[in-house]
Amino acid sequence: MTYDNHDVRRQDRLLTEEKAFQLLREGEYGTLSLLDPDGRVYGIPVNYVWDGSRSLYIHCAPEGRKLRCIEAHKEVSFCVVGKTQVYSQKFTTAYESIVLCGKASVGLPESERRRALEMILDKYSPDDKAVGLKYAEKSFHRAEIIRIDIDTMSGKSKVIR
Repeated sequence: MTYDNHDVRRQDRLLTEEKAFQLLREGEYGTLSLLDPDGRVYGIPVNYVWDGSRSLYIHCAPEGRKLRCIEAHKEVSFCVVGKTQVYSQKFTTAYESIVLCGKASVGLPESERRRALEMILDKYSPDDKAVGLKYAEKSFHRAEIIRIDIDTMSGKSKVIR
């Protein structure tokens, strides 16, 4: 994975690589953007987990629009927005965000899907993990996991003082 901010117009607003990784690790959700089989853009907010290396995992149903899009076009974009605050009297907004580009995969090995579900539970339900693992086991046959292998990532922020 390459952290690359050279295309960011406002070079004075770059998010450091360390802060970008923190946002990727701690972000609550991201917006997955795909192309459908007809070339139309489709974006949807989803929960995700980062493996700490170069892949994101997203849990979904075993059929649906996301999967049809991935079957047609593996290339995806993913955006995570962190803290924001509107300053109405200054006509601006403080923010932090990252944009990732990569390739999506489905049909992962069972062991990788189970590991992804466990990471998702660690992130979103750490106090209820034991119950979550039982639920995941019971519904495993009804779940698909999307892996996004990150090629590039960039980050931007605006601090208002």
